[in-house]
Amino acid sequence: MPPRAMPIVPLCEMVDGQEADFFALMTSKQEATTRDGKPYFKVAFRDARREVAFPVWGDSAWAVDCRDGWTPGAFYKIRAVYRETSYGPQLDIHKIREATEADTADGFDPLMCQARSRFDPATMHEELLGLVREHVVHPPLRTLVETILDANRAALLVMPAARHNHHAYVAGLLEHTLNVTRTCVYLADRYVEYYPDMNPSLDKDLVVAGGALHDVGKLRELDAGPTETRYTPEGELVGHLLLGRDMVREASAGAGLDAGRLLRIEHVILAHQRLPEWGSPKPPMTPEALLVHYADDVDAKYNMMAAILAADTTPGPVTSRKNALHQKVFRGNS
Repeated sequence: MPPRAMPIVPLCEMVDGQEADFFALMTSKQEATTRDGKPYFKVAFRDARREVAFPVWGDSAWAVDCRDGWTPGAFYKIRAVYRETSYGPQLDIHKIREATEADTADGFDPLMCQARSRFDPATMHEELLGLVREHVVHPPLRTLVETILDANRAALLVMPAARHNHHAYVAGLLEHTLNVTRTCVYLADRYVEYYPDMNPSLDKDLVVAGGALHDVGKLRELDAGPTETRYTPEGELVGHLLLGRDMVREASAGAGLDAGRLLRIEHVILAHQRLPEWGSPKPPMTPEALLVHYADDVDAKYNMMAAILAADTTPGPVTSRKNALHQKVFRGNS
């Protein structure tokens, strides 16, 4: 008889007594003994929303494989029965092997243990390009932005916006960039209309291009691994503002961008953090840089506040101040 087919179910969705195949990251393996001297390994496997830690006893069928072959930090395809016990969740493993690239056809994703954007990355990338094509009228500047977004599409689809704090999840950088660019379009339209006689007039092209490119240096600053995001050596030593400026300079020659606009878009990128302690060598010194700074700042801060309200469990009408904003947030008595 052919082997029995088994459904693939995320570990976080399994219920007590259910047997299924699933993919999981091995997060730990510790050798230990009981009070009676019985040897065992305490192991743990997880996906994005559940971790299961349990013992592999020294006399079990998996003891040798666990000792010699199971590696923390590696992904596995596992067939097991999930059980809820008085000691917490447990796995009764029937089959286990290391996951391979071929498993992507069955839904395996090396980034499966990381939180991710609520929105489809490919759709966000298309919308971002659409905003640029619609609102950046100057051809060389539009070409510059399109070239950078197209060349870095694969990274943008997965890169978080930060290691911690705001949009720190898969495709978070793209979500944040799209939000900032949407706001830049709105602000540029409002202030062009409100100050029609300003000299020089607000350059909407630079505002929208700056929104789309303000954090592009994070593609070189950060390295999104399967379990965490780390700074690259360039990120540690240079930082995303200068790395983004470098990416714009590299792409500018092929786009045919004139020196004046290149200087102004570089300033938008370098000034968008505003303060030296936040990384900017210069404050926003143009109207375009000012709008991009505040579009960026409000989206980052709003994401932080939403995350605080979602995660804080402090009783009462206000949250703890131990959060990314370093302040209490009022949520009301309801």
